Amino acid sequence: MKKAAHLLVASLIAMTSPVLAQSNPAEQVSSSVFGQSEQVDQAYGAYQMGYFLTALELALPRAEQGDAAAQTLIAEIYAKGLGVGQNAERAAGWYQLASRNGDHLATFELGMLYQDGVGVARNRERAAELFQSAADAGYAPAKYNMALLHVEGIYAEPNLPLAASLMREAAEAELPEAQYDYGVMLLEGAGVVPDLTEGARQVGLAAEQGLISAQIDYATLFYLGQGVERSAENAALWYRRAAEGGNAVAQNRYAKLLAVGEGVTLDLEESAMWRSLARRQGLSDPALDRLLVSIPADALARAEERARFWPSALPGSTAPVSENEAAPVENNVILPSPMNAENAPEPASEDVEKPEEDVPETQAP
Repeated sequence: MKKAAHLLVASLIAMTSPVLAQSNPAEQVSSSVFGQSEQVDQAYGAYQMGYFLTALELALPRAEQGDAAAQTLIAEIYAKGLGVGQNAERAAGWYQLASRNGDHLATFELGMLYQDGVGVARNRERAAELFQSAADAGYAPAKYNMALLHVEGIYAEPNLPLAASLMREAAEAELPEAQYDYGVMLLEGAGVVPDLTEGARQVGLAAEQGLISAQIDYATLFYLGQGVERSAENAALWYRRAAEGGNAVAQNRYAKLLAVGEGVTLDLEESAMWRSLARRQGLSDPALDRLLVSIPADALARAEERARFWPSALPGSTAPVSENEAAPVENNVILPSPMNAENAPEPASEDVEKPEEDVPETQAP
């Protein structure tokens, strides 16, 4: 479920209240965000700075008076368990109130709860109604979800052209999942006239935003020269970026390029390290094993030891740490997407649990 604090901005920025004394912590944190000259939002200022109980206390009086933004803020606090015990049922109640009072963010989040059966009985038909309402209000994530539902064709009319149109609108709002899926639709001509160049560009936009499935497909597009000029170097760059994000398919493919020196300097030890990382996630590849059959035993041992400490360097080593040492970037997919790399027959869709070769029909590395 997509839960990002920045999604609250549009709905909560309009919340206002009488200015409290400067000794009040909420006044101080709100002033630090909005400045002294602006009419401040005490509750949201406290929320942004991590004073969740203060935010709850300040939002409750307004929420009880029917303030939709304050109701949504309270719902978020209970949904995430911020300073209080996580309570999905209570969050659903507050989202319901806020939705009735016209907050499209609350409408969307309530739809997510019905979609997943969290805090309410699972009801995908009701979820679709809520997504449609939020989409009609112009909310990009809801447009994305409706596009997926039109592709699925069960809880919304099966309509690929409409799905493509909604996906494009969500992509224009810079939602990375929408950019990726719209790119795939353009590449495949699903509901839209095929356009390899624009499709590759959209996939690239999503890749730049850190969507790992898009990074893998963008690498494959460079490797095959589809919609972009063929470049093994760029393919290696994007496979590595996704590999550093912890994706087993990308780790396996990058290892293959290293093993043959395509787009990157040949390095069997480095290749063996990435192979080891992919294997730990259940992805074995006999083709890669054959490429590494000649690696010296000491180099193989070093590679596997490096994999044990990855993404950190070996103790005592001066080797640079992976640039993506932080936790892997997560795909903020809102609904199970028929376009998503884990479900669609795209180059990034290999099931990492299967001990099969990572050689898709498109002949990516």
